[in-house]
This record gives sequence, structure tokens and C-alpha cells, in this order.
Amino acid sequence: MAAIAARSAPRYDVTLNPSDAELVEEIAWKLATQATGRPDDAEWVEAARNAWHEWPATLRKKLSEFRRDSGPDGSMLLRGLPVDSMGLPPTPAVNGSVQREPSLGAAVLLTVACGLGDPGAFRPEKNGALVQDVVPVPGMEEFQGNAGSTLLTFHNENAFHDHRPDFVMLLCLRADPTGRAGLRTACIRRVLPLLSDRTVDALWAPEFITAPPPSFNLSGPGEAAGPVLLGDPSDPDLRVDLAATEPVTERAAEALRELQDRFDATATTHRLVPGELAIVDNRVTVHGRTEFTPRYDGTDRWLQRTFVLTDLRRSRALRPADGYVLGEAPQPA
Repeated sequence: MAAIAARSAPRYDVTLNPSDAELVEEIAWKLATQATGRPDDAEWVEAARNAWHEWPATLRKKLSEFRRDSGPDGSMLLRGLPVDSMGLPPTPAVNGSVQREPSLGAAVLLTVACGLGDPGAFRPEKNGALVQDVVPVPGMEEFQGNAGSTLLTFHNENAFHDHRPDFVMLLCLRADPTGRAGLRTACIRRVLPLLSDRTVDALWAPEFITAPPPSFNLSGPGEAAGPVLLGDPSDPDLRVDLAATEPVTERAAEALRELQDRFDATATTHRLVPGELAIVDNRVTVHGRTEFTPRYDGTDRWLQRTFVLTDLRRSRALRPADGYVLGEAPQPA
């Protein structure tokens, strides 16, 4: 069985103290009310980047440490962030809902994104909005995506894509009133030592094809067959979507079944409440969601999501005008 390097990093679970929370709220409100343009505009992102340097030094240090080494769980939970719970409108209930207007939540998300790297989005998904709503939508209960309310299987975000996000951020604006909906995460750093030698060997082999998620409205596989594990054998990256990754051999199929079992056995569930921000290291951690029953009365669970890319330059050919939205690759002349 492949060895995994010993890791001493603690779990990242940070609660803002009152003075830090007050400072973050002041800075976020200033960004939301005074920045030029809208959250998708380059000027707004630049203002968020400047705002990041004003955040409390202790918080910036913790996020910097997480960016360098996300620890054995590959996730972080920040508690006590401002979200203006009392001023929220009803939870959106339409497919494709995004946050195009300045808001406190957008200010928090884009500021943290600039601290971790750069915000990014994908044109085929929610038209490339940098801040996206994660809400249940009537009629889409069985959808394997952010609009559904059935069990969402474990996946790396946009696993099919060469430039998938490095981090996925989920900020809770409104909790599930039933208390059932929970973000589930599982990290390959916990799972790898539990896998059989046969499964580990199979996961390193190019015997898996991953299709785009249904939210992209694309057809066909993302690329030729490839492995699920990549990089350093002692601390590999992970690339899988249990709803969209298809094995091309029988041993690959067996490996996926065992991998899913180990994800379930080691998973952590976070039932997010307003002001909590979950950050998932998409390189080593998969995430999903428990099943829940929406009410569709304006009180349903409402998260907002932003993706982070730590090396924006790598996707330059896909980003028109060096913006933050990845589109289609240009055709050679």
C-alpha cells in the first residue's frame, strides 16, 4: 500500500473574536457600498484584493497557512463572518441564481478569494458569475448539483476540467430550517492509508473517464481516460466525481466502489449556520451534501459559492481580456 506522509497540521476551525468580527464587518460593508461596479467587474475584484490587506492579521495568517498546507482534512471552517441575516430577502428558488449586485456576502467571499489566490468562474456554468447561489429549486430535487436536495454524491468540483478550482468556498447566509442539510467532506489524506493495494494501483492508472457535471449543460466526456490519483504518491491530488466518473476496466470499477466506501467512512458533515464559511481544498478533498426536504417558502438553506484559482496564469488562454471567467479554448489559426 502506498505510504502517506505524516501530517501534524491541526484541523482548521476558526471563530472570529468580537474585535476581529467587527473589523471584518466594517471593511466588508465599505466594499459592498463604495466599490465601483459589480462583483463580477475587475474593478470590484481589485477593491476586494485591497480590502484583504486590511483584514485582521491573525486571520490572514491562518488563511495563508491553510493555503500552503490544508492539513489532514483539506477543509477549513471560518465562523462569525458578517452576512446581514436580518436584511436578507427570501431565499431564491430559480435555477441559475447568482449574486450580480454588491452585497455583504459577495464582499466577504471575494475578499477571502483574493487572499487565497484569485476568484474564478466558468462561462458554461451560471454564465460565469463569480458569486453563485446554492439553493434548492422546485422540480430539481433529484438533480446532482447545487440546485438539488437529494443526496449529492462526493466529487471534486468540475473534476473533468484541466483548470478545476483549487478551493471551493461556501458561505452560509441562511441555514436549512429543518436542520438536515449538511455539507459532507472527505479527504484523500485520511482515505489513502485505508485503501487496498489493488485499489491504490487502479486509482493511479488511466482507467477513468469523467464527464462534465450537469450544471455545465455540456455533453460527452471531458477528455480521454485518466487516473483518479495524480502527483506525489505520498500526498496525491484527487480527481473524481462519483456521479460522473466512469471506470473503463473492472478493476477500476472495484476501486471506485472501495473509494466511495472509504469516503463515507471518514466523512465529516458540517451543518452550516449563518456567518460560517467552509473552504474546501478541491485538490485533495471531495465534497457532497446530505439529503434534505426544502419548503420553497423563502426560508430554505441559502449558501453562496465562489471558486478560487491559486495560479490564474495557467488558464490565461481560456480567459478573455485576462478576466476571471474561463470560457472555451481558442482555436489555433
